Amino acid sequence: MAKAIYKPGKADKAFDVANIVILIVFTLIVLYPIIFVVNASFSDPTKIFDTPLLLWPRGFSLDGYTEILKNKDILVGFKNAVIYTVLGTVVNIAVTTLGAYPLSRKGFEGKGFFTIFFTITMFFSGGLIPTYLVNQQLGIVNTLWVMILPGALSVYNMILMRTYFQQNIPSELIESAYVDGANDMQLLWKVVLPLSTPIIAVMAMFYGVGRWNDYFNAMIYLQDRSKFPLQLILREILVQGQFGDTSQALIGSASAQMMLLKLTLKYSVVVVSTLPVLLFYPVVQKYFEKGIMVGAIKG
Repeated sequence: MAKAIYKPGKADKAFDVANIVILIVFTLIVLYPIIFVVNASFSDPTKIFDTPLLLWPRGFSLDGYTEILKNKDILVGFKNAVIYTVLGTVVNIAVTTLGAYPLSRKGFEGKGFFTIFFTITMFFSGGLIPTYLVNQQLGIVNTLWVMILPGALSVYNMILMRTYFQQNIPSELIESAYVDGANDMQLLWKVVLPLSTPIIAVMAMFYGVGRWNDYFNAMIYLQDRSKFPLQLILREILVQGQFGDTSQALIGSASAQMMLLKLTLKYSVVVVSTLPVLLFYPVVQKYFEKGIMVGAIKG
């Protein structure tokens, strides 16, 4: 029996064309602010607003990036952000794995109780002031660890990883490892983790982006400026108009050129703060879809 061949009609073709047009329009709406910021960061400050749409750099200039290299606050903030992100993500993945693996085992007594116990914290918390007092009593306020330990676990991510373990680690493989004399830690380290690269990559992406973009905790818990992450410095530049080491030089000059240079510096800092995330995503992209889709099928 010959297979029926589907031939799209005029209505189908019109629908496809309309979809493509709508997607192109929405894509341009989303991409243009990014294109504008990147082009403005490389443009001559006096020519940024010469045209209504800045689709390419106007009067190529690296003045904004040169000012970044001169600004001690931005460089220190970038270093701190890298430390908080890398160390925090490692702690996050370790704690999440150690929480998710026991909850994924069928023979773990009290699994239901602990699952409910963790889940409740997704809906209720002590609030900002009690959390601050707890961190103060622990002696970690205004230290590196206040940016690492309080956010060591995301319950949602733990449940996601638990589900992945349940669906993708064969019970026969675990039973054979037990027969061979492996204990739980050996099983986790030598069997489970090597088979869990996709979900670990997803967790690294989730936690890493969250850590990199975090400024609120730094604003609340850090008083020493030398410990500020880049995002808090960026907030000062964009919201408060403060430029740290560069501000006095810029304020001291009343020229329009220097005032425009402040604007270019804003765009340059935005690009610098976004670039690490854009570079990190392609590394985990091949694992991302598999990890997030497989781990989210069942609760």
